[in-house]
Amino acid sequence: MKILVTGATGTCGGAVVGDLLKRGASVRALSRKQPEPGKLPQGLEIALGDLTDPPSILKALDGIDKMFLLIGNVADEFTQGVTACGLARRAGVKHITYLSVLQADRFLDVPHFAGKAAIEHTIKNYDVPFTILRPGYFMQNDARLKDLLIGPGLYPMPLGNTGIAAVDVRDIGEAAAVSLTQNGHAGKTYNLASKNPLSGPAAAAIWSRALGKDIRYTGHANFDAFEEQLRKTGTPSWLAYDLRVMYQAYVERGSATSQEDVAQFAELLGHEPRTYGNYAEELGRQWVAKSAASGTA
Repeated sequence: MKILVTGATGTCGGAVVGDLLKRGASVRALSRKQPEPGKLPQGLEIALGDLTDPPSILKALDGIDKMFLLIGNVADEFTQGVTACGLARRAGVKHITYLSVLQADRFLDVPHFAGKAAIEHTIKNYDVPFTILRPGYFMQNDARLKDLLIGPGLYPMPLGNTGIAAVDVRDIGEAAAVSLTQNGHAGKTYNLASKNPLSGPAAAAIWSRALGKDIRYTGHANFDAFEEQLRKTGTPSWLAYDLRVMYQAYVERGSATSQEDVAQFAELLGHEPRTYGNYAEELGRQWVAKSAASGTA
């Protein structure tokens, strides 16, 4: 059995690739350019192509049994997704696992949520067996906050007070690998989240414990200013708007999931999902160790 993984060079796709290889699967990664030597695991086959270029996708699908479909934040996400699924169907792919987003159909005012909801609908209307994974907020997003957390002690992500679902990317990778290598997951949709909803103040408190210093939540943003700041720091204008609407929805409505969903996720994994506290403690130890090793502690 050979599996094509899109988005394989990113954090989430890389986790999927790693877990598939651990399970002995034959994996082909779709990449827009040849990766640098040593960047990807040994035993991984590379197919050069782009989800905007149908001939390259068809070539990458040659000899493929199953596909993991991940599409990054791009303006034409819906077109890329439907194209990839249609070509997979034409190529005779036997199963598609699609990475969507939690509560995609509840947040249709968020452009990339609406795109994912539409792709889900398309997949369900094909005759190809599928699994849909709906992850919450990626915990690994917050690794980029290192300088703010260990410097002035600020947690700036506008997650609000109500709480949203969060998930460790490593658990996403494992869930995807299970869905692609084990039976019983066709036609299933799984909501992927840890057991504790994550709010802005809760995240600040978790980082305070992990780093042994006071961390202050500053995420109740003026969303006009938040959107403009994203543009000033190089985020494409359409994506700045998209992210603004997403975070504003989180603050105003929350995005927690049910304990039944968490239990189903744990059953899929065979263990409890990692918590945000687990992740922060692990990352905090790494930061402190690197700081001590460099003499800046």
